[in-house]
Amino acid sequence: QVQLVESGGGLVQAGGSLRLSCVASGRTFSRLSMGWFRQAPGKEREFVVAIDWVGGSAYYADSVKGRFTMSRDNAKNTVYLQMNSLKPEDTAVYYCAADVYVDLRRNPPAYWGQGTQVTVSS
Repeated sequence: QVQLVESGGGLVQAGGSLRLSCVASGRTFSRLSMGWFRQAPGKEREFVVAIDWVGGSAYYADSVKGRFTMSRDNAKNTVYLQMNSLKPEDTAVYYCAADVYVDLRRNPPAYWGQGTQVTVSS
């Protein structure tokens, strides 16, 4: 089992920035692919970004490319999502997700955090 705890959500004006954090426990962090997904009201949950267990590259949805940056700190069992130039359409509950040796772009994660709300006002 993997436990994921997110933090860092909140209310921000359009054009502003937020940084989300997700701490993982329960499995060897270096084996985990880590990612962020989001779900806006009335919409399905969608992929935002993921980093594989090697940690070499992050893969972004087109809607956030150039504005969001994901990073991982294996020493702290933590991943971060730096969100810049936020738009009202980025408003959603953001979920940290993980799985062992899985490409999160193509396969649903086995483990999910509880979610953190991000609201961007216009």
